[in-house]
Amino acid sequence: MPALAQLTILAPGLLGGSVARAARARGVASRIVLWARRPETRLKLRDQPWCDAVADTPNEAVRGASLVVLAAPVDQIVPLARQIAPDLAPGTLVTDVGSVKGDISRLGQLAVAPHAHFVGAHPMAGSEKTGWEHSTAGLFEHRTCFVTPLEGTPAAATAAVVQFWHDLGSEVVTVAPDRHDEIVAHISHLPQVIASSLCTFLAKKDHTWRNHAGGGLRDTTRIAGSDAQIWRAILEQNRDEVLRALRQFEDELHGFQIALANRDYVEVAARIERGKAYRDQFRPHP
Repeated sequence: MPALAQLTILAPGLLGGSVARAARARGVASRIVLWARRPETRLKLRDQPWCDAVADTPNEAVRGASLVVLAAPVDQIVPLARQIAPDLAPGTLVTDVGSVKGDISRLGQLAVAPHAHFVGAHPMAGSEKTGWEHSTAGLFEHRTCFVTPLEGTPAAATAAVVQFWHDLGSEVVTVAPDRHDEIVAHISHLPQVIASSLCTFLAKKDHTWRNHAGGGLRDTTRIAGSDAQIWRAILEQNRDEVLRALRQFEDELHGFQIALANRDYVEVAARIERGKAYRDQFRPHP
């Protein structure tokens, strides 16, 4: 695929900054334009070698763009799409990095139609850290990126967005937006809720216990260090799917509790073995 004439990234944090760095390192775009909400952030971004220009407004940033990446928090993506719509050139592609896709994909397309195309995306490459300062050019390498076209999305638009994320190093999986939300409710949002809840529970115990924590607790709760407001917006947008996943997980946890209460240690061991078998089948971490 030829390099994009202009790639615009709005609200670059960890993911958006990594998109810019990866695009520059891999020659994906001839020109990279950024916009950030805070003036002080824009000032710092102007000194970065992986962007060519920093605009003062999102509308200015998208003028002349071949592809726009909306890297704002999930509750700000659709409003941002609506804001920039009048300044998108005919045929412009718009994608995003939000971890919820149902409403974002549908409302995003309504926002930019009819002259532009919104094709949602979600790179599974985040971290408990935030901010463009933590971004890296290799963040997407060998990581899954979901691309979530609607039924009516033109095939050429979907193919171009798939190619873009592939060119950044991702392993692209194309799924329907609602199917995506069901998947990530289980493999991403549920783990966040469990890690945060475990830390909340332990915080009610003797505070000195945490000084003795080994690798197991640290590994299990790493993502509990994530930004609370970002996760509030994610859980609000994917509420129904996360609730379904939580109810099913409660049943699993209750089954373990019953086995232990009944001294059914064969069942306890069997459950641990089933968990180990699932974990052992994870593909190697990039």
